[in-house]
Parts: sequence; C-alpha cells; structure tokens
Amino acid sequence: MLKSSPINRRQSRRIMVGNVPVGGGAPISVQSMTNTETCDVEATVAQIQRLTDVGADIVRVSVPSMEAAEAFRAIRQRVSVPLVADIHFDYKIALKVAEYGVDCLRINPGNIGSEKRIRAVIDAARDKGIPLRIGVNAGSLGKVLLRKYPEPCAEAMVESALTQIDILDKLDFQDFKISLKASEIFMTLKAYRQLAGQIDQPLHLGITEAGGLRSGTVKSAVGLGALLMDGIGDTIRISLAADPVEEIRVGFDILKSLGLRSKGVNLVACPSCSRQNFDVISVVNELEARLEDVITPVDVAVIGCIVNGPGEAKVAEIGLTGASPHNLAYVHGKPHHKIDNARLVDELEAMVRARVAEKLKAEAEQAPGGIIARG
Repeated sequence: MLKSSPINRRQSRRIMVGNVPVGGGAPISVQSMTNTETCDVEATVAQIQRLTDVGADIVRVSVPSMEAAEAFRAIRQRVSVPLVADIHFDYKIALKVAEYGVDCLRINPGNIGSEKRIRAVIDAARDKGIPLRIGVNAGSLGKVLLRKYPEPCAEAMVESALTQIDILDKLDFQDFKISLKASEIFMTLKAYRQLAGQIDQPLHLGITEAGGLRSGTVKSAVGLGALLMDGIGDTIRISLAADPVEEIRVGFDILKSLGLRSKGVNLVACPSCSRQNFDVISVVNELEARLEDVITPVDVAVIGCIVNGPGEAKVAEIGLTGASPHNLAYVHGKPHHKIDNARLVDELEAMVRARVAEKLKAEAEQAPGGIIARG
C-alpha cells in the first residue's frame, strides 16, 4: 500500500494558480500543455477535457496572437481546470488574457520590451491576483549570455533566471514560480539545485523536449526523480512527443513511485516467469487499459505465483495471487475468493471499481456539503 513519503520537501512560498495551491507544502501539481491550434476552440476544449478526465491539475495553452487570445476567452468559459497562458514578447496579449480570466501568465519580463510594458503586465497581474511563471530554457538563452558562456550551461540558466527575478523584485512582485529546463539531465539538475537555495518561490520541474513516449518517460523519471528526492519541486510537466494525456499519466506515476501523490491505481505486478499460473503480462496490460479512467487512489497487486503473491496481496487493497487450480483474490489483505483464469480481468476490474465506489461514498459523507475534493 502506498505510504507517506520520507522526502523532506524544500520550503517554498505558496502561490495560487486558480484554485490549485503551488508551493508552501501543497501537493505537487501535475500539468500538461495543449498541442491543438488554440484558435480551434472545439479541439482545444476537447483536449483540455481529456486532460482533466485523467487528473490534470493545471493546463497550459499557447496564446501567440490576439486571435488566439479571443479563442482563449471562449475556452476559459467552457473549462473548469486552471489555465496558464503561454505568451512571448507581446505584452498586449498578456493584458488581454488577464482580462479574460487567465489563472497564470507564462511570460518572461525581459522579453516584453520597455519598463512601461513590463509594469503594465505586472500591475494587471497584481490587480487580478494572477501569478507568473518565469520559464528559462537552455535552448533559448539570450545573446548576452551566449557571448558570456561558450555554450548553454547551468550557470547561464541560473543567471538568466536571476535577471528575470531582479525585474520582478524591482516592481515588488513575488507571486511567481520558475522553471529551468534543458533536454540534458545533468544540466537541468545542476541549474535547479543552484537556484533552489537562492530563492523561496515555487519551482516548476521538467526535462524539456525529453523525447518520445518511452525515451521521454525514462529521461523525465530519472531527472525529475532525482530532484524530487532532493525535496525540490512544487509542480511538474512531463514534456513528451506524445499525446498530452500521457504526460499526465507519467507525471502521476513518477509522484506515486515516490509516495508524493496517490491519484489513480497504484499497480504492483510481477514481471512473470515460468512459475506463473496465468498470463500476467496480458492481464496487467488489459487491466491498466480498462482502469485508465480511475483517478481515485487504489492499491492493486497482481502476482502470478504463490511465492511472492501472498505477501504483496496482504499489503494491497485488492490483490491477486496465481495458484493452481484456481487463483486467489484478496480484499484488504485477506483471502476473499477464488478466480479461474477466464474471468481474471473482469473480476479484478469489478473489484477495483467496487473499492472506488466505497471510497467515493465515504468521501462524500465526510466532505462539507457533500462536495468531494479531488486528490
């Protein structure tokens, strides 16, 4: 069963992205970014809904033009999840989406021109309670830094971040989070570790342009896992050349593996061997596919033989141990009933969904006014 994490998290100040707290000990939020054409309102809303359905806490939307800003207005009215507007250079777009109800502005102050323009954006953000996200990327460092440093490096990234922060300090604006992303893991780790001790704002983690679904997941798990185990990180985005829904799933899987979040099914499964009494791999693959919609935390163990099966099943909410002639199902760590191979997936799915229903009912009874808080 998933237990509380032994990780001591870095102390950071808290900002609010819509109704989602970021930093200050709040649960590490998981976010993604739409890859639809923002002006295609229907497609963008549909994708945001898919991300919300799998548990996304925050969604970022690119707003590169005034036309996109108008589309953002329509999108904002149709979705409930907090939205971050990704804006570069044009301060007027930032002012427009602030007017339209954006929950966070992803904009680097140094990229939007004169002090007057920067002040206009900060004043709007302050007036409407909108935080900023400063984003430093190794692939887009300024010309001054590239003349100073022979190539992108952690030191250049940190200097870029501090330059942006200095602008906000002069305007007495502290409600921001910051990211320091590179596609190279060691550069990313070094940059975050250096900056973490110099500021108290929340840190947004990511390995940028990590790669495809498999390779990007591995790279992100290694890089973000190292930082998270250091206690660094308040919100994460897994950057994959894949369906954005996969970014949310991978993000939660990383956090679940470290005991930092518990959304969805936490599945323990053996890799299978000749001792197995059923086809573990096919059962696990089908079960995962069927339970993709579940966001309520449930611990499930699927083990193919009686060597390790009973031990794993006893610490899971729903467990299965392979045995001959019939497999044994467990509920809350205790033997419950036998299942033959032909009915394994159907019965396991039914058991998990029954457990989810129990949890949701209990939450509804305990929640003020019957409102269930998302985990």
